[in-house]
Amino acid sequence: MFLVCGEALWDLFACEGETGLTFDARVGGSPFNVVTGLKRLGQDAAFLAGLSTDPLGVRLRETLEREKVDTRYLRCSSRPTTLSLVDLNPDGSPAYTFYGADAADRALEPQDLPELDDSVWGIHFGSFSLVAEPVASTLLAFARREAGRRLITLDPNVRLNVETDRDLWRKRIDAFIRHSDVVKVSEEDLELLYPGECPSGIAARWRAAGAGLVIVTRGRDGVHAYGCGVVVEVETRRVPVVDTVGAGDSFQAALIAGLAERGMKTRATLDEIDSDGLANIVSFAVEAAAITCTRRGADLPRRAELADVCKENI
Repeated sequence: MFLVCGEALWDLFACEGETGLTFDARVGGSPFNVVTGLKRLGQDAAFLAGLSTDPLGVRLRETLEREKVDTRYLRCSSRPTTLSLVDLNPDGSPAYTFYGADAADRALEPQDLPELDDSVWGIHFGSFSLVAEPVASTLLAFARREAGRRLITLDPNVRLNVETDRDLWRKRIDAFIRHSDVVKVSEEDLELLYPGECPSGIAARWRAAGAGLVIVTRGRDGVHAYGCGVVVEVETRRVPVVDTVGAGDSFQAALIAGLAERGMKTRATLDEIDSDGLANIVSFAVEAAAITCTRRGADLPRRAELADVCKENI
């Protein structure tokens, strides 16, 4: 089983009306999307998060249960559910405004951390749960505790409108990378944090700090992946884009699922991956992200949707 940690919220898509705005509300939050994406791809997955007992939190839990996500690690409270107002740019890329002060998903404390048995082979961290307190320090302690015992994956998924301090983002990401085996990051996030730096140089620095595999997604320009002695480049699949909400989360979920399907559930097996194996796993993740881009919101694909295009890759 793979354990995903982080925030759960509602994305509100604003629609112009004659007398004002109406909102199309969709469940979301990067880690929430990753855990549901893993289940849709046939992987056992659990979610560690603070969840509200308000009506929106109840609906988030119902979604997890409907998707067959393991909910034993949820920590529920009466704090409110985070809301994210989503505006779409002309190219379909999202711009977020978050409303989450004192929300349930930010309230995870050290005493909320579970003891894990051997059924949990990996843990994922990412997004604003890396910097929003107290959940940020709680999850960093969790990563530190479990590093070397489980495969640790990380997606920074930078949200400067949650935390504007770029130095804090850089410090927290560096701290998590010391305990991470797989890091997936967008070129957009790298430019926000390290303007003008070469992505390959950043990947080399992160690998020297401890990461075994660093994958840089570059939107329409494809994906670069840096492993142990291997570097691969995979082209992006061109599709009619509705929006790109959840595309990175779909890529992350498929990346983890691809590793699992190849039996790469430990750092030792990850370090042995060759260029063909790495390219196939990345291609699988690219296909999953492309499907998500053809849909409204973070509607991640199921395994059967990828079977025909990817069965030779995995």
